[in-house]
Amino acid sequence: MLIRLQTILQRTLVRYFPEYRVFIKSDKNFRYFRLKSRVQVIFALIFAATIGWAGIATAILLINSFGIPSSSHKMQTDYALYQKHLKILAEELDVKTHETIQSHNRFDMALNQIAEIQSQLIFKEKQRQELETNLKAIQSSLRETTIERNKARELIATLVNENPNGLEIFDHNAIEDVVSDFMVEALAETAAERDHVKTTAQKRTTELEAEIEFIENRNNEIFRKLEEAIEVSILPLHKMFNNAGLPTDEIIESVRRGYSGQGGPDLTSSVSEKNEQSAIDVVRANHLLERLDLINLYMITANKTPFSFPIDGVYRFTSGFGYRPDPISKVRKMHNGVDFAAAHGTDIVATADGYVKFSGWRTGYGKLVILSHSFGFETWYAHNSKNFVKKGQKVSRGDHIADMGNTGRSTGVHLHYEIRQSGKPINPMIYLKAGNDVF
Repeated sequence: MLIRLQTILQRTLVRYFPEYRVFIKSDKNFRYFRLKSRVQVIFALIFAATIGWAGIATAILLINSFGIPSSSHKMQTDYALYQKHLKILAEELDVKTHETIQSHNRFDMALNQIAEIQSQLIFKEKQRQELETNLKAIQSSLRETTIERNKARELIATLVNENPNGLEIFDHNAIEDVVSDFMVEALAETAAERDHVKTTAQKRTTELEAEIEFIENRNNEIFRKLEEAIEVSILPLHKMFNNAGLPTDEIIESVRRGYSGQGGPDLTSSVSEKNEQSAIDVVRANHLLERLDLINLYMITANKTPFSFPIDGVYRFTSGFGYRPDPISKVRKMHNGVDFAAAHGTDIVATADGYVKFSGWRTGYGKLVILSHSFGFETWYAHNSKNFVKKGQKVSRGDHIADMGNTGRSTGVHLHYEIRQSGKPINPMIYLKAGNDVF
């Protein structure tokens, strides 16, 4: 079989590539060389390879000369847009921070005003009670004077009855006139003093009522502003949890049970039944305290949930969650997280409170940190250049846990960030976008 194939090949070469003679002139003589078919084929292959290589090299040079400037220009444009977007985000963050600080300052001032108003109300209530006490004392003194007057009249009548000839000893009419004059003067003085005290009390009561009405109106305005400020503060927190698709009521109740310690001395106090406005203010104040407690529960829950961003520095989003062509094998595969590229050594921070479940090397992930959080959440930080935490260590949101690197199965410096709940990967961008307005 081999001999037959060789024969066919030789016949083909002889047919299509006949032998050529190459003539070379030297002085007056001619010399020639005979080129066999096999040699001709070899020279033809070498010539074709040279021509093909030259064509490919020329094409590559032309592609590079036309493609690089446009790609560079596009990169510069994208970088400029990125810097502009970063500047806008920074300005928005500064405005939000300034508004938050102002809201806290206004809230503190309002609380101080409420405390001052409550002190003034207590002082006015004490003054009113003192005026009522003085009025009761005057009325009691008037009753005692009237009783003494009646007793004096009874004594005079008794003396007259016991001494029918008392006219020789006493001048009954003169004595009665003296006693009457004394009683009239005493009653006139008591009545004048009573009228003066009553007038003063009424005037002071009117002034106190006007002051109390003013304080109550100002108190209502402060309560209204506080209620509006608290509702405005609760709204973005509630919206953040709803956008993330979390069972807000169940999570808040779980946190409430975990932070339910109570105690203290028994200092029983009651609101006066006569002061209905004070009772209403107490109800409104208690409602405000309940709403403030809800804000605290929201903030505690937010700190335990991965809503904040995992990078402290300038970055670029390079890959999203879901199916994509693998950057190395080019095969379409599931990507369980998101990728952010930045400079080597950029700080990687914890996105929620928790503890370190794993810190070390894992195949494909390189240097990896896994944090465990409340409500079944886990966050994964992969391809790090250096880890700064150890297994079992407690961390808080914003703590520096690693530096960005290029370890493991990676094509460049970046962070691979995952969020898992009950072991199932979920799209981190849902939580990062939901927490954008709050954090």
